[in-house]
Amino acid sequence: MEFMGVSVALLAMFSGFGLLIGILFGFFGMGGSFLVTPALLVMGYEPNVAVGSGLAFVFGTSVIATLKHRDLGQVDYKLGVSMIVGTTLGIEVGKIGLEYLQHIGLADSVVSVAYVVLLGGIGVFVTREALRGGSGGISHDVDESDDADEGLDADDIPDIAKKIQSYHIPPMLSLRGGITVSLWMVLIVAFLTGLLSGFLGVGGGFIRMPALFYAIGVPVPVAVGTDLFEIVFSGGIGSFLYAQSGAVDLSIVAPLLAGSALGARLGAAATGLVDEDGIKIYFGVMLLLGAFAVAIRQVGNFLGIDVLNTVSLIVILGAALLVSGAVVLSSIRELRAETEETPVRSTAD
Repeated sequence: MEFMGVSVALLAMFSGFGLLIGILFGFFGMGGSFLVTPALLVMGYEPNVAVGSGLAFVFGTSVIATLKHRDLGQVDYKLGVSMIVGTTLGIEVGKIGLEYLQHIGLADSVVSVAYVVLLGGIGVFVTREALRGGSGGISHDVDESDDADEGLDADDIPDIAKKIQSYHIPPMLSLRGGITVSLWMVLIVAFLTGLLSGFLGVGGGFIRMPALFYAIGVPVPVAVGTDLFEIVFSGGIGSFLYAQSGAVDLSIVAPLLAGSALGARLGAAATGLVDEDGIKIYFGVMLLLGAFAVAIRQVGNFLGIDVLNTVSLIVILGAALLVSGAVVLSSIRELRAETEETPVRSTAD
């Protein structure tokens, strides 16, 4: 059975996957293309279609988050616009590089290897920090009580950011949080993350947000809000550029967005119930499983073992299900605990 030329089973799968990604997006504040794009590669879509559709999905999921952070006053528009300029250039260069690799028949292998290295590296970092009980990790959650206008103490600014801020190369930008930095430094960071977006089809948020803090030195709330503001444009620009060559498949993007709209609400609600530190290890494991899935697919293609493609897809879907399920279950436990405590408190009064 088909609907508008697409099988109902495939639409249902994309909607369900979008729901899982939406929960992760609402909870961690990321667009989810770091799972969507490799999943599409595993399913056999062309690399440019996987990347273009992933960027279109990023655009849709980032709009609502940006509006929320705008209301909280956590968006630095001057920094955001500067990032957009550098990111646009980076996306175009990344797109040209991907199309060249596809022309010579190496795109699939290079993108897959890059994903394994990127997801695996970040997954190892997040998992290690979670097991060590550190505050490290990658998250876009922000405490609404944080004052984005308060400057950071000197001891709170990373050494790399101090070094970058020491380069007084005009023009200089005065940013929220009492930060002054060269426009050229901002453009370099933006270009590199834009290159990542255009080449791999990821929003770049899980790298750009830490870069804004560790490299530029802006307060975390401002880094989060501005990053999401920039993702709206990078995702929109990237998907537009790919759509011009017919590389955005709406039969993929539409059901993904439909599912993620509900999932994002569930994930956002969970942030008020679940201790984020308790879920970081699942997030790290999810990234590691994503890298493992792409690696399995690449080995299967190299050795001609088709069944490994199916195994790879199962691993990716399982990774999203594992973490989103952990978020939902943790939320339910917290709600039950609060419900059980309420009568006791009433009796004591």
